[in-house]
Amino acid sequence: MKITAIKSYPVRVGLRNQLLVKVETDEGLSGWGESGLSYREKAVMGAIEHYTQFLLGRDPMNAGALWQEMYRSQYFEGGRVLSAAIAALDIAFHDIRGKALGVPVHQLLGGAQRQSVPTFATTAAEPGEEMIAQAKQLIDAGWSCIRLMAAGQENPELFEPRESIAETAEWVTRVREELGPEPVLGVEYHHRLSVAEAAAFCQKLPRGTIDFLEEPIRDETASAYEALRRMTEIPFAIGEEFSSKWQFLPYLEGDILQYARIDICNVGGFTEAMKVAGWAEAHYLDLMPHNPLGPICTAASVHLAAAVPNFAWLECRSTPVEQHLGFDDRAFFPVQLELDGAAYPVPDTPGLGVEVDEARLEAAVFDYSEPPHLRRRDGAFTNW
Repeated sequence: MKITAIKSYPVRVGLRNQLLVKVETDEGLSGWGESGLSYREKAVMGAIEHYTQFLLGRDPMNAGALWQEMYRSQYFEGGRVLSAAIAALDIAFHDIRGKALGVPVHQLLGGAQRQSVPTFATTAAEPGEEMIAQAKQLIDAGWSCIRLMAAGQENPELFEPRESIAETAEWVTRVREELGPEPVLGVEYHHRLSVAEAAAFCQKLPRGTIDFLEEPIRDETASAYEALRRMTEIPFAIGEEFSSKWQFLPYLEGDILQYARIDICNVGGFTEAMKVAGWAEAHYLDLMPHNPLGPICTAASVHLAAAVPNFAWLECRSTPVEQHLGFDDRAFFPVQLELDGAAYPVPDTPGLGVEVDEARLEAAVFDYSEPPHLRRRDGAFTNW
């Protein structure tokens, strides 16, 4: 089997662009992948164009060797742009391999270790009475793990950390009081805080209020997370920005993280994700995959989750309180994995189990978009 064409489709699906990649072969089989580097899709497309120059004519069944060649084929190895390009291609190669062998992708990874993949849901509302109402709605719909959003994240221009942590701590405490001790609760801070601010937030919460804190600070400096680790006992859910096993290294070896928020569409696809999963298993850490994209990312994440022993929850953005996002628009994805309550049944169809309406992709228009460029009240730029 030989690769005959690689096509990239940057398209707006719902509220966000998705970069979908199709790999075609001379045997009539094709595979789909997705890149996770949102808002910089054109940069990833450029990397894919470079890789296409030597991938045409190659055998997609040799996914591991092709991964190594893509990663090592330039002097400047790694980085988020290259790893996101490799991820999309690696996922597509696995889709082809599964179809060629007539097995679901998780069989290529060692087989299913569970029958269904539990998910966590996210409240769409800012901290307040509506957030409590949405959390109760999700509990009633079957979710037992819920992520709460921090205050101030709806403002597209301003974010003031100290104001946010005071308000968020108050309302998160009330959510726990309303829901009781059983549900798993976490808070997402989207790396907007400093070490001192994150520590102050944790210290404002009564013990046992939340079960995990997600991405409180930026990830470039592992020692900063080590310092924060010493200031709080709340488990950390981090790693969605990591683009390789090497970025995970100090966090795993230093016992800094407790849930690995691996993003299969950023970290280099199945080939790299399985290595990170094995490393995490050696440290008794569970995966909690990042899944903010579309049905291709969801399917890849489900197959990964099915094949590893150390798994907690998969992020789900198709819940009753987030229907407005539209990432799984059936006009683009007529066949996709379906939720059963709060979990995805492990699929048994060959490949990923997703079908894409390519004609609709070809007709769609790419929409240049930017995430919010936030500032503090004093005018200084801060993280989104």
